[in-house]
Amino acid sequence: MKNKLRVTGYGLRVLGIDPGTATVGWAVLEEKRGQIIPLGYGHISTQSTRSIEERLCEISADLEKIIKKYHPQEAAVEDLFFFKNQKTIIRVGEARGAILLTVKQKKINIHGYTPLQVKQALTGYGRAEKKQIQLMLKNILKLKSIPKPNDTADAIAIAICHINSRKINHLNK
Repeated sequence: MKNKLRVTGYGLRVLGIDPGTATVGWAVLEEKRGQIIPLGYGHISTQSTRSIEERLCEISADLEKIIKKYHPQEAAVEDLFFFKNQKTIIRVGEARGAILLTVKQKKINIHGYTPLQVKQALTGYGRAEKKQIQLMLKNILKLKSIPKPNDTADAIAIAICHINSRKINHLNK
């Protein structure tokens, strides 16, 4: 299946995802002629009273709607990193698995980035504070305020990281 967006002259559309079980941050950005334009962003929330299976299905269904609406060509998903709480890492891993499956079933290429890579891509410093990252993405996208909740801002940062990494990788070829 050919992607209609490339044929019609649109720029590259990237879906950024910050995985979670309670909250999944998402953002769709378009890079066109060196400009990064936010097309949409938000979060998917699930209720803790529902079973994990129901929550994963809800995440998948909502993600399918986002993909159908924005037609991203590529996706950037935050990789899992060390958690002190074993239960948390397992649940986030389950959510990430559902996200990866949903995106891949839509034939979208997926790229993973660690929090360190995201921080470095936005600020040049891998140990940057969350507030620094949020201010950078606000400035890059010329937003009036920092998107909330943090999961949404993280998804935007992941998408920007991918767009910038893609440019660097292209230059190195």
